[in-house]
Amino acid sequence: MSPETPLLSRLRTLLPDHADVLHTDPETLSAHARDAAPFSEAGLPATVAFPRTAEHVQHILRTAYELGVPVVPQGARTGLAGAANAVDGCLVLNTGRMDRILEVDPANRLVRCEPGVVTKRLNDAVAEHGLSYPPDPASWEHCTIGGNIATGAGGICCVKYGVTADYVLGLDLVLPDGRRMRTGRNTVKGVAGYDLTRLLVGSEGTLAVIVGATLALRPVRPPALSLLAQFPSLVQAGEAVAAITAAGHVPSALELLDRATSQAVADHGHPLLEAGAAATLIIESDSADPVRDLTAMTLLCKGAGAQNVVTSSTAEESRRIIEARRLVTPALGAFAASLGGRPTAFIEDVAVPRSELAKFMGTIEEIAARHRLRIFTLGHAGDGNLHPTVVFDESDADEFRRAQTAYDDIMAAGLALGGTSTGEHGIGTLKREWLTRELDPVSLELQRGLKRLFDPKNLLNPGKVVEA
Repeated sequence: MSPETPLLSRLRTLLPDHADVLHTDPETLSAHARDAAPFSEAGLPATVAFPRTAEHVQHILRTAYELGVPVVPQGARTGLAGAANAVDGCLVLNTGRMDRILEVDPANRLVRCEPGVVTKRLNDAVAEHGLSYPPDPASWEHCTIGGNIATGAGGICCVKYGVTADYVLGLDLVLPDGRRMRTGRNTVKGVAGYDLTRLLVGSEGTLAVIVGATLALRPVRPPALSLLAQFPSLVQAGEAVAAITAAGHVPSALELLDRATSQAVADHGHPLLEAGAAATLIIESDSADPVRDLTAMTLLCKGAGAQNVVTSSTAEESRRIIEARRLVTPALGAFAASLGGRPTAFIEDVAVPRSELAKFMGTIEEIAARHRLRIFTLGHAGDGNLHPTVVFDESDADEFRRAQTAYDDIMAAGLALGGTSTGEHGIGTLKREWLTRELDPVSLELQRGLKRLFDPKNLLNPGKVVEA
């Protein structure tokens, strides 16, 4: 799109600070063409807009709507499903500069903020008031609240504290035609009308653009202690998870690493992991008596066959255990770098009933062997949400094809076990086909109808989630 197009001309008139808001240079267009998802198509935007106010967003959407120009909302681009990928000729609307924390309300335990606030920064800010914002996606040092809400993000501690959707009390939104609206409430309880807030959470920017959010807060989490347990088989690790759940324990983290991932972290130098284990559980408790809980869970792990069990008694020892989980990404990065070529680590997202967890992980190992690939599986065992990570050389056409086929096999296996194609990353462009397999025809048609109701011209993030 040239600088003389009607869209840019009108936006320059509407936006006095347009030079700061509107960008058409090739470097910016290329940098904002896609999020972090491989295997997902992306076009080249004609313009990238960086609004600073809700009024900017209204002007941009209203003008694009009148001219029939598609708009793709975007945050920090840490998404893993292609939901923030541009389409050719679109306007990318990046809300990263709308990053004000507007109000922290300790009396009502809520915070109001703009969509560009980074998740960790929000949590740090409310901690000064003795409060916390529990959702903690792995990318929380970079991802934004708007993106978390758009994708329905989860995190490590959601087994106890819930996911992003559980904390969104209300939203300030701009519809595709530029109209502004408010959903939700400031009260703890409220059931007036349809729950539009919950509908918008996880809608991936296809129904409206988030320009503000009211979020629930909790008291600061108490100090936690952790344990690490390694097992000679996946079945035994699964039995330990089942035993912990059946006994009524509610750990603040319950993470599972398969054989390949455990080995990668051990090879990366973590001192607590022993080589050769088939599975590793990392468990954290921040209960009123974490020592008692860890003692009980340790006995359950040993009863299920754990051979290497390490428990913490201090905050530093606990940090070292949890570090084993946080080392997964650099460990896999080091492994990928050792392959040569153009290594890619594709982090998948699929959830199954907790009772099927061990079986699903075993199936993933079989898929890896069948396709001659290295697949590292880790995830949130407490809620059955796994992240199989396929590491492959994208410069090798045959290996790239095998990686795509393995991805499809993993999706099919998860659905066959009564699971879902995404637990927290979303649909985007990557999983549209799998959504049609997961939903029944009536549900799919209702979803398409909702898209048409909010966006009759199909201009807001077109081609994502469901086709209108």
